[in-house]
Amino acid sequence: MTTFTIHTTESAPEKSKAILAGAIKQVGVIPGLYGVMAESPEILKAYTQLNQLFTSTSFNAEELTVVWQTINVEHECHYCVPAHTAIAHSMKVDAGLTEALRNQTAMPTEKLQALHKFTLAMVRQRGNVTDEQIAEFFAAGYAQQQVLEIILGLSQKVISNYVNHVAKTPVDPMFSDFAWTK
Repeated sequence: MTTFTIHTTESAPEKSKAILAGAIKQVGVIPGLYGVMAESPEILKAYTQLNQLFTSTSFNAEELTVVWQTINVEHECHYCVPAHTAIAHSMKVDAGLTEALRNQTAMPTEKLQALHKFTLAMVRQRGNVTDEQIAEFFAAGYAQQQVLEIILGLSQKVISNYVNHVAKTPVDPMFSDFAWTK
């Protein structure tokens, strides 16, 4: 079995150290995902920049959570589902929404259900959504901008979900209360 290194600020490549130090300043620790990604400063930088860009989109906290968790659950990411549950709590997202996403049950509103359904279609169909699926998404109140922003969020989550799969990143203690399996 291959074991991936989970870096600290001391062991990380020089180009990763500033991002790891920033994580410590922001959340008090280096999340295991960042520690794994630190081996490649480029992937760590890409992931953190995509996160910053995605959180700056037109989506509110509930919608960000729907996109992230829809992808995390579909990809069966043992690390990101609990991490984004904790993040959703910190963003004051209703626990009922996060539980619905984790348990693959209906969203609390039709608009969030449409976002969940379209995000899931994007993942499952690898972006090859139909005109009808796009029209249904638009009818729920979304537009071209949000289609593109889902792709941005998906890009971020492919990086983290796949890294966690190959590295078998242990769930951090700060997320362990939200441990999840499909």
